[in-house]
Amino acid sequence: MRFRCLVCLLVTSLISGQMSFAQAAPPATPAAPAGQSAPGAPPAGTPAAAPEVKVAPDDPVITLKGFCADSSLQGDACKTVITRAQFDKLVDALQPNMPAPLRRQLANRYAQILRMSTAAEKRDLDKKPSFEVKMQFARMQILSQELGAALQEDSAKISDADIADYYQKNQSTYVQASLQRIFIPRSKQIVNQPPKTRAAKEKEAAAAAKDKDKDDKDDDDKAGPPPTPSDAQKKAAEDYMTKLSVTIHEEAVKGEDFDKLQKEAFVAAGLPGNAVNTKVEKARRATLPQSHQAVMDLKPGDVSDVITDANNGHYIYKMVSKETLTLESVSPEIRKLISGQRYRDAMQAFQGNVDLNDAYFGAARTPGMPPTPRGLRPNPGQAQDPD
Repeated sequence: MRFRCLVCLLVTSLISGQMSFAQAAPPATPAAPAGQSAPGAPPAGTPAAAPEVKVAPDDPVITLKGFCADSSLQGDACKTVITRAQFDKLVDALQPNMPAPLRRQLANRYAQILRMSTAAEKRDLDKKPSFEVKMQFARMQILSQELGAALQEDSAKISDADIADYYQKNQSTYVQASLQRIFIPRSKQIVNQPPKTRAAKEKEAAAAAKDKDKDDKDDDDKAGPPPTPSDAQKKAAEDYMTKLSVTIHEEAVKGEDFDKLQKEAFVAAGLPGNAVNTKVEKARRATLPQSHQAVMDLKPGDVSDVITDANNGHYIYKMVSKETLTLESVSPEIRKLISGQRYRDAMQAFQGNVDLNDAYFGAARTPGMPPTPRGLRPNPGQAQDPD
């Protein structure tokens, strides 16, 4: 029973520890060419390092001094030894092929938990009713993890025939294209000039009244912020770009250069110098927005219709070239896709179909629903707790 509890606690520690180690692990050092020393290696002629120390299965790897089952033992005689075979058994159960730095963390954690769990048993903390409940829940968690791992292993058993069959049924998914794309902004930039100040108006008449009394300028206004565009101005700016998209499409169909047309679109929109790159390389149906995916059916040299996105603007595509990727090149991708789908299907049997008592748990909140204010009771007829 003590071992089960230990495993449950160690699993939690390992998850966070493994993430830290993965982030801190240095990149592998590339092998050096023949006759040269590897980067960071000692210069040629340096004495070779001592051979790796071999640890036998029965050799101790953890020694807890002053901690033993026999309370009559004292001094150096009181110790607990964990052999490599015993520790490897634990490591293999938690995470096979655990990196050395993480093994050291586990060893320190194991030693602490072993001491603390023994002290807890001496105080009969394992006799408390809550202990058995926690043990049952920990057992269910570990069994769930074991089942999840088993389902992943089962899902990964995919034959070459399965991959070939999926490839044949979804071949259009593996068409890869080189495209050109013109983006026409949804609206033209609206620039409203701020109202002229009295001083500005006077400067315009300066040629006729150079010697006007300066005191008349004391009540000059200060220029305010540009006025907010009206709805009519916004609609006119959008209509202008919509009509421009039709004109640019006609030019594109005639064979006009896409880079030139892209610059014209941005200049017309009031965005000179900001034109985007028209080239779209290695495009696949899944990498394009859903409303744009029909362009993958174009033949090389064909130009698409204008595709309007209400939030962004207008798009025009030209198919440059396309090819169907080979089965061999996409096999790893298909294997991963099938495996993931099978695992999700298997897990679906354990999800949902649960009724919760809202009188006990409270009504479920939608993702955007704010939490209940502090101190507010579910029953509005009751008084609010003073906080």
